[in-house]
Amino acid sequence: MPLLDPLRFGAALGVAVFHQMFWSWAWASIGVPGFERTVAADVLYPSAAPFTWFGWVGVEIFFVISGFVIANSASTASPGEFLLGRALRLYPAVWVCATATFLVLLLFGSGPASEIILPYIHAMLMVPKGVTGQWLDEVYWTLAAETAFYGLVLCAMLTRKITLRHLAFGLTIYSAVFNAIALLVASCTTPSDLPYLLILMFRVPCAAFLLTHGCFFALGIWLFISANRELTALEQLAVAVTCLSGAAEIYVFASFFLTSIPAISDQSAMVPITVWAAAVLLIARAAKRNRHPAPVASPEAPAWLRTLGLITYPLYLTHNVIGSAIIRALIEAGLDATSAVWVALGLLVLVCWFICARIEPAVRSALMQTLAHFGRLPKRLPASRRPALARGLGLRLPLPAPIKVKVAAS
Repeated sequence: MPLLDPLRFGAALGVAVFHQMFWSWAWASIGVPGFERTVAADVLYPSAAPFTWFGWVGVEIFFVISGFVIANSASTASPGEFLLGRALRLYPAVWVCATATFLVLLLFGSGPASEIILPYIHAMLMVPKGVTGQWLDEVYWTLAAETAFYGLVLCAMLTRKITLRHLAFGLTIYSAVFNAIALLVASCTTPSDLPYLLILMFRVPCAAFLLTHGCFFALGIWLFISANRELTALEQLAVAVTCLSGAAEIYVFASFFLTSIPAISDQSAMVPITVWAAAVLLIARAAKRNRHPAPVASPEAPAWLRTLGLITYPLYLTHNVIGSAIIRALIEAGLDATSAVWVALGLLVLVCWFICARIEPAVRSALMQTLAHFGRLPKRLPASRRPALARGLGLRLPLPAPIKVKVAAS
């Protein structure tokens, strides 16, 4: 399913443009400061607001793809292999990008160095900061949701009784109930009211609870299962519930933006919902095509698509603070504000390509050698056990050929 790579890259680019051309100045309307403000240039992009304000929905697209990719990984791995795979995928990029962000804040930031030491340690360990405290970079909040989801999948694998299908049902109901309540609260209050703020708290500060975003991961699992077999009527109902729940979450957050920020008060909450729904439909169509393979094998996806997928993760981790610092340097050098954004993003893509092609593999290799030295590498799961494992994940046998999802795992 090579579609997932450019889709992830497009979602990351949308989030980057949102942060640089909208959130970088519009945040002042609701008083939400971040570390990026210590290095950012004081520029405004009000004319671009109608085209950039909804880029945050790329995160919701990430989560759906993550549910799909992680389900694929878990369906062909032992718990030890799964845990090792997640660690080898996540930590090298985080260590490199968090260190780069820390150095940028240390060298070019206006705040004291003591304020970023603890957030840096949290980022390196991928430990959620909790309700209080500060992120090294605000974009790291999504890693709290991702790691919580990975933990649920690992626990399900360890039990050998809870399948991915069970997990998808649980997340579907769990998140749908909360998002229904959130929608009710949003319809009865305003963004300045305490109940509304408590609901919003579970989107970022308490993301690890998966109350708002659990439906997106569940939808990804359902799409993965649909790529292997026909869904039952009950499962199709669950897919419909996750879609409605996801649309409700997006609507609540979009309404908060539209009500709180005057520059976009004339926009519609249906815009981010439509963008997200279009991405989901693309994944669903690709999953259906995978279930019914063509008589002639399709050619392998070009290598540059795989590269886009690998670039996505470091691009997401660096675009905010480091991207802001590059934009400020370009503007101070005489470049206009709009050109500075696009030049900065182009430079970041090149830097992130170097990270994923050269630095990450070296760090990953060193980590594997360290684990091997202490005897912590899991044994390879024998091929004879894979059918039993697939049954344990709630998939009907015989399975089609394994899905080769050439995409950077979330």
